[in-house]
Amino acid sequence: MMDDRWISVEEIAAYLGIKRDTVYKWIDRRNMPAHKAGRLWKFRKEEVDEWVRGGMGADHKRRRKD
Repeated sequence: MMDDRWISVEEIAAYLGIKRDTVYKWIDRRNMPAHKAGRLWKFRKEEVDEWVRGGMGADHKRRRKD
């Protein structure tokens, strides 16, 4: 059976091995697939896996903020 439950920012960050702040940046800058539920962001692992395999959005160049 497929696990289709919605997961939190903390859970997706742990799943991807990144920090929470990076998740928020990727939502904003790289069109990471996320769904807003009230004030919370929720994710489907399957959607995020597809996004990662597809190159993590159209603009995946690193940007520096000075």
